[in-house]
Amino acid sequence: MVDIDEITAAPSPDLLTPDNCAVLFVDHQPQMFFGVGSDDRTAIINSIVGLAKTAEAFDVPVVLSTVAAESFSGPIMPQLADVFPDQKIIDRTTMNAWEDVAFVEAVKATGRRKLVLAGLWTEVCVVLPALSALAQGYEVYVVTDASGGVSPQAHEHAVQRMVQAGATPVTWIQVLLELQRDWARTDTYAATTQVIREHGGAYGLGLVYAQAVIGAHAAG
Repeated sequence: MVDIDEITAAPSPDLLTPDNCAVLFVDHQPQMFFGVGSDDRTAIINSIVGLAKTAEAFDVPVVLSTVAAESFSGPIMPQLADVFPDQKIIDRTTMNAWEDVAFVEAVKATGRRKLVLAGLWTEVCVVLPALSALAQGYEVYVVTDASGGVSPQAHEHAVQRMVQAGATPVTWIQVLLELQRDWARTDTYAATTQVIREHGGAYGLGLVYAQAVIGAHAAG
């Protein structure tokens, strides 16, 4: 038990910050989307782009990877590529990204131990690298709404498997707000609220309304 006198207004080390995490996007490609049946695919695309813009807004390092882009799965989704036009895309033959040397080296190069992971499909291209990274001492945060499986059951069982192994399930907007955490952080306030307006659905519309009625500095 912690002595009450030792309690301070300090964040948990488990929280994501712009300085302690990297975001990994795995196999967000046309052929993979065709097989997704766990959720509305348009909603998943919105979540992926929202997560990408979150990483960009907070200058979080990202790793973009595809599987068999030229022979089977097609290019990375253009909405994602557009957010990171200068980012190298690592194409693999392995279903498990963690068995690809270039991918692992790119992750290591970020210098981050907390990995925010999203991909298609959840039950293959997310669960395999998640379990592999966990086994090597990384902390893995799976962005469930920016990932999709072939069925609701496949997606849910994969998430449960990762959680049982030690991964933490999150949503893209949870990542965004966890990185911001304080509306007094003016250096990222405008970017955060812009991402919410563009991809936050009803919450984004609510922010538009609040800023129109209350003023430009209405908090989220």
